[in-house]
Amino acid sequence: MTLSDNIARLGGRALRTRWFVRAPITLYRVGLGFLFGTRLLMLEHLGRRSGVRRYVVLEVVERPTSGEFVIVSGFGDRAQWYRNIQAHSGVRVWCGLRRAASATATPMTDAESAAALDRYAENHPGAWKNLRASIEHATGAPVGTLPMVRVRVN
Repeated sequence: MTLSDNIARLGGRALRTRWFVRAPITLYRVGLGFLFGTRLLMLEHLGRRSGVRRYVVLEVVERPTSGEFVIVSGFGDRAQWYRNIQAHSGVRVWCGLRRAASATATPMTDAESAAALDRYAENHPGAWKNLRASIEHATGAPVGTLPMVRVRVN
């Protein structure tokens, strides 16, 4: 077993560990989200049935403009946050020094998502290699394309 196999296995296990993936939310909520820079953001969205505020921390794949973020759903269209933004596009974003900014989240087309993923893989080959392996380990399925969401600050 190689080091990259161990990293993928550990990353996949971490992605399936609820307390681990939710830990950054606490840091964002107490005002320390800036420690993650602009590679991560916290997204507040509404439950599609309950209307309850929900939070998730996600990796920023691209920043086309200063008020725009492209984020990826590593667990595909089954991810609860992804399903929620399809029902309610109004969200709030924390990223860098930006806190609770009102925004609109719009799922991208398959072609737009594939192009953004290709650019990410080209610009961050090491990160993509590890992320892809971790997602595949966590989901048990190969990564072809992943759903992407464009978040625009209002």
